[in-house]
Amino acid sequence: MRIREKRHPRWMKVPLPAGESFQQVRKLVQRNHLHTVCQSAHCPNIGECWGSGTATFLIMGDLCTRNCRFCNIRSGVPQPLDPDEPIRVAEAVKTLNLNYAVITSVTRDDLPDGGAFHFAETIRGIRKLSPSCRVEVLIPDFQGKSESLNIVFDAAPDVLNHNVETVPSLYSQVRPGADFHRSLEVLKQAKKFGLLTKSGLMVGLGEKMTEIVDVMVKLRQVGCDFLTIGQYLQPSAEHVPIERYVTPSEFTELKEQGKKLGFIHVEAGPLVRSSYHAAMGFQFAELADVDS
Repeated sequence: MRIREKRHPRWMKVPLPAGESFQQVRKLVQRNHLHTVCQSAHCPNIGECWGSGTATFLIMGDLCTRNCRFCNIRSGVPQPLDPDEPIRVAEAVKTLNLNYAVITSVTRDDLPDGGAFHFAETIRGIRKLSPSCRVEVLIPDFQGKSESLNIVFDAAPDVLNHNVETVPSLYSQVRPGADFHRSLEVLKQAKKFGLLTKSGLMVGLGEKMTEIVDVMVKLRQVGCDFLTIGQYLQPSAEHVPIERYVTPSEFTELKEQGKKLGFIHVEAGPLVRSSYHAAMGFQFAELADVDS
């Protein structure tokens, strides 16, 4: 007997992507032979973000060396790095006339530096072609290697994002190749270096509300400035299942809790993803005149 899939509640519905700006970004990504996490991870906000002329660029290919059970990005043996990719990303950012660019990647444990230099080159390329553009990077943990982290830190991104993704009790089930405390250390080192830092959480995987709050507390203890919290969506039957849909009112409660804990900005909602309204957090930091 076939098991019926869970129907998304009404608050998870999004309009189909369309519009001139959406088509412009889609064509630009194809023309420059680029990858975006919007496509690779099947982000529900692709219509809104591309429609407003923004995208999160996925560098170092679209095959990941890890096999996290929540992620729709394919795992496998990646191709060698394309040395021209950083400048192509920078050219795309310039063409789109972006004020804020988000760069992320697959995890490349096959590379000695985890791809840190490639990240740094992309940041420098954007700085060269679009000096006024702010750059946020969403990095993997680089296996906790300080030398790799420092390569990225030295390139001076405006925001250093590294997602803890879920609560510690679910790591073995959801992120078997990662370590919660190692992720906290990445954020701690970035803050120690003097960067604005950011992290993200998925909910609806079976975690308790008290566990979410405990993670928020631990993030603040390492100086994390920005936080995103969104509903986990199961990409396929092979991925970890959704345990429940967190309600909009619960997301509001988490956002309020985050404010009380001292985050500069918390973006929390059913459809929130790591780079959703990414520029907004930085704008809050500027308004508050926060010294990273």
